[in-house]
Amino acid sequence: MSSNTQEPNGYRRIVVKVGTNVITSGSDELDYNLMTLLVGQIADLHSRGLEVLLVTSGAIAAGEQLLDTARQRDDIPFRQVLAAVGQSHLMHIYAQLFDKHRITVAQALLSRENITDREGYLNIRNTLSALLDLRVIPIINENDVVAVEEIGVEVFGDNDNLSAMVANLLDADLLIILSDIDGLYTADPHEDTAAKLISNVERVDEAIESLAGAKHSSRSRGGMQAKLEAIKLAAASGVAVVLVNGREPMVVSRLVDGESEGTFFAPTGSKVESRKRWMLSGLSTRGRIVVDEGAANALRINHGSLLPAGIREVDGDFKRGDIVLVVGQEGERVACGIASYGAVAVAVIKGLHSDRIREALGYQYGEEVLHRNNMVLL
Repeated sequence: MSSNTQEPNGYRRIVVKVGTNVITSGSDELDYNLMTLLVGQIADLHSRGLEVLLVTSGAIAAGEQLLDTARQRDDIPFRQVLAAVGQSHLMHIYAQLFDKHRITVAQALLSRENITDREGYLNIRNTLSALLDLRVIPIINENDVVAVEEIGVEVFGDNDNLSAMVANLLDADLLIILSDIDGLYTADPHEDTAAKLISNVERVDEAIESLAGAKHSSRSRGGMQAKLEAIKLAAASGVAVVLVNGREPMVVSRLVDGESEGTFFAPTGSKVESRKRWMLSGLSTRGRIVVDEGAANALRINHGSLLPAGIREVDGDFKRGDIVLVVGQEGERVACGIASYGAVAVAVIKGLHSDRIREALGYQYGEEVLHRNNMVLL
């Protein structure tokens, strides 16, 4: 089971994002020493009982290194070739490094569509949550082979936005964005010697956004604009964010220990409010599930999951992954959440004990029709 261990500052679940310019130290190859140090810091957090997810760039750079070729072409198909070659090499290095700490890792290649699609959202959330429960560290990257946002058609942000989406998806407490800069400055420090590092930002507003330049390197598709966009998303979802220089010694461990590094962006919303807004937005015509008094009380009082035994009726033609409304037998609203089963399946298993789901359907997605982690009480 996942640990309830928390650091003194309250961080329990942490997403660490490392960009291309950091993982290569600005060179043409992966920096093995830097990767070793980064893995060591994540292993340290893991040993404390904290839950960590790593969002990493670097597949294309790894592909260039393996093929021993400079980027002679800059078109999308060639970048996808480099990503296809480099991703397995990148993952192999991470697996070896974490194995030295006796930590098992899992690869997850995601695209924006995977997360914004409701069924994809549910599948990814459940899988990543299960990995964390098993004390496995997920290593996440944009699926460059099939997605083009990250590599140039629409700038996805060198995994910046992906890391923010993952932090929101998993209700993370902290997102650490490891970059090749020290944080957010009052001006471009390369052009203005009077530029000052901003240590704390309460809200990413127009004044803060105006500090971002448009520059990014040929390897990194990020830049400050992309980072601020991602930070704004994460902060609005109730996640604290730190933008920091990833080449600083032990910076991840020191941040979690409470040291002040880089720029800290305070959460501007709560996790519950963000999830509630997202779920309520899909309530219009998705359907509803009518439950008995015992199930309604289990949800309201015990904050439990909705099991098929307590279901009495099913209305609507919702699919697995859709948002549905849960009501009592008098029509009172109880909760809304993401359905683990479609309406046809729920109609079959309603009133049954969970251990009979597979027998009734021939398959099983879990014991719950709505899991408590995917549900908001109304």
